[in-house]
Amino acid sequence: MPAGPHQLDGHRIAARLGAALPGVVMRATDEWVEVAPERVQEALRWLRDAEEFDAAQLSNLTAVDRHTHFEVVYHLQSLDLNQQVVVKAIVADHEAPSLPSAYPVYKGALLQEREVYDLMGIRFADHPDMRRLFLWEGFPGHPLRKDFLGIGHGQTSGLQRFPNEDLADRDRMMNAGNLTSQEMPREAGGSMASGGH
Repeated sequence: MPAGPHQLDGHRIAARLGAALPGVVMRATDEWVEVAPERVQEALRWLRDAEEFDAAQLSNLTAVDRHTHFEVVYHLQSLDLNQQVVVKAIVADHEAPSLPSAYPVYKGALLQEREVYDLMGIRFADHPDMRRLFLWEGFPGHPLRKDFLGIGHGQTSGLQRFPNEDLADRDRMMNAGNLTSQEMPREAGGSMASGGH
């Protein structure tokens, strides 16, 4: 079985990208390079077209909620050179996050950006079809955000609490076999020795 793609050093990428597009690189580590959010399309296009990187494929686009800001992470891959580039862009506005779309550079961003919008609430400018992918329009909140269960404005996520928080509520009893008999009311689950439910 052939080895997976070699992940390129972020410092190397940052040096080449920064020389080609002055001011686009914000910082770099051994694993990734962070680019200025307003210039993300420009950076992705250069990495795609540069012979040294040949980042022709967007293999993954995802986001991380850091409470105060979001990180949007792009995994770019060259199939010909068997190498991978990791690019990040920081979205500072946690209330109304927005970033330029990667779609003009990578058509594969079409559904991936819709997924990030649906689950994280990050909008992508210049995306041709910016609507939810899994949930329906009007669904309150974005379920992968850290603040999802307390979305506010008189709306709730649909969950009053996480399953198994209230042992007295039999409708919420899940994974009963994982609880000890001391944790579970007898009438709700019985003892572990008797097999429980």
